[in-house]
Amino acid sequence: MGKRFENKVALVTGAGTGIGRAIAIGFAADGAKVIVNTRSNVKAGEAVVNEIIAAGGEATFVQGDVSKEADVKNLIEKTIELYGKLDYAANNAGVGPDGERLPLIEMKDYPVELYDTMVDINMRGTFLLMKYEINQMLKQGGGSIVNTTSIAAVSTAWGFTGYHSSKAGANKLTQMAAAEYATRNIRVNAVMPGPIGETLLTDNITKNPAQLEGFKQQVPMHRLGKPSEVANVVLFLASDEASFVTGHAIPVDGGMATFPNRE
Repeated sequence: MGKRFENKVALVTGAGTGIGRAIAIGFAADGAKVIVNTRSNVKAGEAVVNEIIAAGGEATFVQGDVSKEADVKNLIEKTIELYGKLDYAANNAGVGPDGERLPLIEMKDYPVELYDTMVDINMRGTFLLMKYEINQMLKQGGGSIVNTTSIAAVSTAWGFTGYHSSKAGANKLTQMAAAEYATRNIRVNAVMPGPIGETLLTDNITKNPAQLEGFKQQVPMHRLGKPSEVANVVLFLASDEASFVTGHAIPVDGGMATFPNRE
């Protein structure tokens, strides 16, 4: 049986760690040539490329900030320069408050600069990436895009004003793009991860065993998800197996979106 993405090209943003890393490795393991992107963690991005190559795959690292139009334009141009096309895009780059890298602050005190950071990366970045990805996919006759948003898009939490609203905006951008290009052979979907282990966000929120256990208990399945479990859904949505699926945001959250108050 052949690999699903043989002779195809996939772009993965925010691919240095966690979910993005798992998506990039998953695409490569299933035959795709992969562009690995990070904003600032060059060492991590290059490590993912080296891991893919060591496993017999093909990948290239391209640094860029998804909130900057010039960087996004360069990212797509580099992809075409290297591989000649863009079949799949996993727009995974994002940022959220975890009390370490970014603070948790209630709305009345929420700094405008912090709000702008969330919107610039989580929502503006999604828009810019899709703008240039769609332009390329139209030239070549189609493609598939999967955005990583969050169950934050359909929930609320204290201190997360910028994060939740920007992720909700990314969901709406997903729907808009799916509607506009449904007849042009471009499918656009999103995944909404819940609490996922092996990510900086979760690691920083759960600094001790009690915090970690409390976090798990919020999930109906009483465990954290794995980056590979999110990646598996992304790969399915990108693939021809999901050829009649577009405009959807799929929770990958152990049931949290369905049973938010379940003990």
